[in-house]
Amino acid sequence: MTDVTIRPAGRRGRPPAHWADLEAQEQLSLITDLGWPKFRARQVDRHYNQFSATPQGWTDLPAAERERLSGHFPELLTPIRTRSADSGATRKHVWQLHDGSLVESVVMGYPDRATACISSQAGCGMACPFCATGQEGLTRNLSAAEIIEQARLAHLEAADLGLGKGRLSNVVFMGMGEPLANYRAVMRAVRRIVSGFGISARSVTVSTVGLVPGIRRLAEEGLPVTLAVSLHAPDDELRDTLVPVNQRFPVAEVMAAADDYVVATGRRYSIEYALIKDINDQPERARMLADLLSGRIAHVNLIPLNPTPGSVWTATSAQRTEQFIRILRDGGVSTTLRDTRGSDIDGACGQLAAETA
Repeated sequence: MTDVTIRPAGRRGRPPAHWADLEAQEQLSLITDLGWPKFRARQVDRHYNQFSATPQGWTDLPAAERERLSGHFPELLTPIRTRSADSGATRKHVWQLHDGSLVESVVMGYPDRATACISSQAGCGMACPFCATGQEGLTRNLSAAEIIEQARLAHLEAADLGLGKGRLSNVVFMGMGEPLANYRAVMRAVRRIVSGFGISARSVTVSTVGLVPGIRRLAEEGLPVTLAVSLHAPDDELRDTLVPVNQRFPVAEVMAAADDYVVATGRRYSIEYALIKDINDQPERARMLADLLSGRIAHVNLIPLNPTPGSVWTATSAQRTEQFIRILRDGGVSTTLRDTRGSDIDGACGQLAAETA
């Protein structure tokens, strides 16, 4: 494991306007207002997506044009800390935003792919007690550009370090925050990631703790992204404690919305389930989950709970995990045990808390 730490100061105030926050038509209007031909918009977009966020480096543009563009490309993410594990194949970044807020992203390289886990909010307001981000509370929503920039830098990092096949192939909105609570910015970012980085919408995963209106809105977007529902309990009694928003959107409503997502998109959804010792890992809850998912077009990702400092929650045993998997599979439920990449650098699910020390 290696660490690199830098600590610049933040600036308070409104987020800066950025090219990536603009819709395509707004970008085109900006270009034409500057008196440039329309093709410049595509050229600028390509440069930003694939090369550098600084127009001064775009040497195929005239120097005067680069200077005029500079104000539309303010610095969005300042590196604070980078930690690496798995022989450099997993890299967690802490970024500082313009106002001093901190967010984290993780890049994971595998033999066949490179995945970026990115944040949609600074902190999180969902207050799930076993999640470090949830315990931190919500600072603010990220702008679309701040979200896109995490993916763009991961895109460049995968190429520079040869992660996966040397290109970013998957993006998961499983970092800090509840993506569907920042819906507009997240969807603008998803569309830009798909169009700008050549990533299939099917390779983009949007997670949610179960914001039913957001799930239904996502189903109407016409983008076949993968929906991941962080369920963590098959019954309302326990889920009310583990995922407090369940008191507003109970299990039955969440599952009905997820089922409708399948109908609208033709895409199977995933159920994220963190196994917590003596809390939700009992055989009877495995059977309840199997019954809940019977006949549904869903896949279960079981997640060994990742430790967080000071938490009373601990991971279930290997024996109990195997039993839980066996019960689900015997019940006809497609199930996998998620790889705990980055747990030793606090970069795994539930561990992101933007620590700089």
